[in-house]
Parts: sequence; C-alpha cells; structure tokens
Amino acid sequence: MSIQRLHTNPRLSGAVIFGDLVFLSGQVPGDATDAGNQTREVLAKIDALLAEAGSDKDHLLSATIYLKDITADFAAMNEVWSAWLSPGQAPSRTTVQAELARPQVRVEITVTAVRL
Repeated sequence: MSIQRLHTNPRLSGAVIFGDLVFLSGQVPGDATDAGNQTREVLAKIDALLAEAGSDKDHLLSATIYLKDITADFAAMNEVWSAWLSPGQAPSRTTVQAELARPQVRVEITVTAVRL
C-alpha cells in the first residue's frame, strides 16, 4: 500500500493519506487575531484539505486542538468548533495549552479522518 503526500515541503506534508486514513498536519490561521476567528480560519483549511484528500469533517476520527491560552481561548474556540461539527459526528478530541510556532497564533488543530 502506498503513501500519498499532499502539499509537501522539506519539513512536512499538509496531509498524508495511507489506505483509507487521512492525517493532517497542524493547521494554523491566517490573519485573524482572536481565538474564535482563528478557529474559523483553521477549520476552513481543514475542510479544504479533507476534501482534497477525499474526506470531510463527518469522517473525523480524532482531533487535537492546541491553544496558546486555554483559560482565555477555550470558550471561543469551543463555540466555533461545536457549530462546525455535524450533529452526532464528533470525533475523539484532546485540547491542550501549548507554546505555538508564532506569537500571534492562538489556535492550531490537527485531525485524522477516514476517506469516503
């Protein structure tokens, strides 16, 4: 069985497909500054990568959410996340506080999904 890599550079691939599994690298926001809007941007990137890989949010198996400040950002992130999910399709999830790659990044999300 072969491994397919999407959006690859010398350090990482945006998505890796192995069989029916899709693994996304951590997705970070573009220009938004607050946690809610950053979450919207990240989820839009996830939607696009999953579609390119032949999957969608209803086929998520797991998600890991990294927040710069869990006390300040959890509620805003969670509100957007909950609205994005289809009813009854929540994946397993872990949310942690972490020092992220750039100071302005408040939210980073990585997911694993099954292809359709």
